[in-house]
Amino acid sequence: MKDTILEPKIFACSQSIELAKKIAEAYGAEMGLSKKTVFSDGEFQVSFEESIRGRRIFIIGSTFPSTDNLMEMLLMIDAAKRASARHITAVMPYFGWARQDRKDKPRVPIAAKLVANLLQAAGATRIMTMDLHADQIQGFFEKPVDHLFASTMFLPYIKRLNLDNLTIASPDMGGSKRAYAYSKFLHSDVVICYKQRKKANVISRMELIGKVEGKNVIIIDDMVDTAGTLCKAAEIMLEKGAKAVYAIATHAILSGEAHKRILNSKLELLIVTDTIPLKVENSKIKVVSCAPLFAEVMHKVHNNTSISGKFLM
Repeated sequence: MKDTILEPKIFACSQSIELAKKIAEAYGAEMGLSKKTVFSDGEFQVSFEESIRGRRIFIIGSTFPSTDNLMEMLLMIDAAKRASARHITAVMPYFGWARQDRKDKPRVPIAAKLVANLLQAAGATRIMTMDLHADQIQGFFEKPVDHLFASTMFLPYIKRLNLDNLTIASPDMGGSKRAYAYSKFLHSDVVICYKQRKKANVISRMELIGKVEGKNVIIIDDMVDTAGTLCKAAEIMLEKGAKAVYAIATHAILSGEAHKRILNSKLELLIVTDTIPLKVENSKIKVVSCAPLFAEVMHKVHNNTSISGKFLM
């Protein structure tokens, strides 16, 4: 007798409820019922308020700081495992701690590998994420990883801007591969910013490799944190004769004075996704939702159909 394949259920960690609602709506499913109970000392407990036995479930939650967000994802996965879910997919639009993907000096952790181990130990059977800080993080897992690219959303948006004399820029040497991938689809030139740091989040020196005179420049990055790099790069490019400078960053971390920097910067516009909710409104920031992309890939995963068309880079 053939087993009946039950429809999946979609649940959200508290930090990503709004995004999860958009994904569920795009998927055409109701949000699953879950609850988070916080004790007086700050400890919390999660629970599923409906049966998930034998089902595929998607747990949506970006793991940006604080660490409570990662802990909540781990607890949700563990609870699902103990409730006999058939498949548990951790949908992490933003995979936190990914910047620590290697030992860049002695006696430091590889946090991205540690997080991968924790997710698997908790019981995740599949990971779905977007624009990892380093592609090799996929290799930290022994479970399938669906690594989506925001380029599937950003490229159509760039084309709608209808900019002439377009040049794609990478804010650092490490992002050159991403910049070249965009330039290939847009048939544009590429320039690269070479920067040196005194310490994390502090730029000591920046130079431009390539010409931007008379060009409309779009800086491409996977995340924007303090926005210091983006704002400094825009300033240098305009000094070198660029017509206008735009920026695209998948994950809008925007910590500290980032919003103020962007608002007072020479950037025309910063385009981001909603993997991380914006803390405040900003007239220079445009949000493109990643919900339709995740909903479509989740549907394909559940129905065992190919998702290779979603990998433009």
